[in-house]
Amino acid sequence: MTQPVVVEGLSAWSPARGLTPAAEPTTPLLVADSWLVRDGRVRGLERHRERFLRTCGEAGGPPLRRLLEFWRDMTDALPRTGEWFPRVELAAGSLELRLLLRHAPPLGTGVRVWATGQADPRTVPRRKGPDLGALARVRERASGEGAEEAVLVAPSGSVLEAATASVLWWEDDTLCLPPPRLPVLPGVTVALVQERARREGVPVAHRERTVAELDGREVWLVNALHGIRPVTGWIGGPLWAAPAQRAPEWRAWLDSLMEPLPSR
Repeated sequence: MTQPVVVEGLSAWSPARGLTPAAEPTTPLLVADSWLVRDGRVRGLERHRERFLRTCGEAGGPPLRRLLEFWRDMTDALPRTGEWFPRVELAAGSLELRLLLRHAPPLGTGVRVWATGQADPRTVPRRKGPDLGALARVRERASGEGAEEAVLVAPSGSVLEAATASVLWWEDDTLCLPPPRLPVLPGVTVALVQERARREGVPVAHRERTVAELDGREVWLVNALHGIRPVTGWIGGPLWAAPAQRAPEWRAWLDSLMEPLPSR
């Protein structure tokens, strides 16, 4: 098998050739997964692997052997210097496996959020990939209002997650998040945060709250790219963002979890 070639942009994978440059696709995605690579170090890569393999199986993707070969070649192709935000993909129709290699955008330490809850546009909320376009449009509308992110809400008004991140908040000394019975994506980074909380005896609770009920609380948006970003402002509404007292220490801990990529 040929060795993977590190090329910024899209690469398609085949058993015979490995990863080779590909044209920009027009087909939608069945599955996608992404994470931050910083100077050859990654946080929770095995967890992203497990989620990608599982969701490809649920979506009727290629056999597990092919998925494992793709993952090996993809990992070999990841750059060992610089900051990158790669995305692995399973295309609809062709079931083609792909790697989209992108430079990471500037990383944020805080985030401004649109104070108006947005109706959830997703068709497959527990699987990343099929609804990326719809979520991008939500973020575009938020940007038009002067915010960087928007919170998706259920028909009841309960907070689900942000367009590109899980939502966590603090009620006194309790770390809170939406109940798993709600349509939320099983986030890798939020799982790491929950595990640390339980390991250190921090109470964790699943609670249904509206966006208005987050007023005056320390609220975090959590994902694999930015890690933990505290909400520093609610745009277009009377909500107040509490000072991020806990976020700096938790961010430092999360950064410490980055590990070297496997040797080629």
